[in-house]
Amino acid sequence: MQPILALFNLGGGEIILILAVVLILFGAKRLPELAKGLGQGIREFKKVASDETALMSNHMPAAARPTQSEDAGKGILQGPSGSGGAGA
Repeated sequence: MQPILALFNLGGGEIILILAVVLILFGAKRLPELAKGLGQGIREFKKVASDETALMSNHMPAAARPTQSEDAGKGILQGPSGSGGAGA
């Protein structure tokens, strides 16, 4: 099951019902406009999130930044007190 569907605990029937209600409420002509607006909003959010991540990364001290070899496969960032660092 996809994570977003698990979050709301929706099955296939419920999704089809929701899509049918949206189609009835907004009409077939407005659905592409709504989808386009939603896509632009998501794109803008991702851009701002990546910009903020880069900004925070630039302001971190060099000793606190994980190297690519340390970060590979972990999925989390560790500070200077993390294992394998020079201060250990």
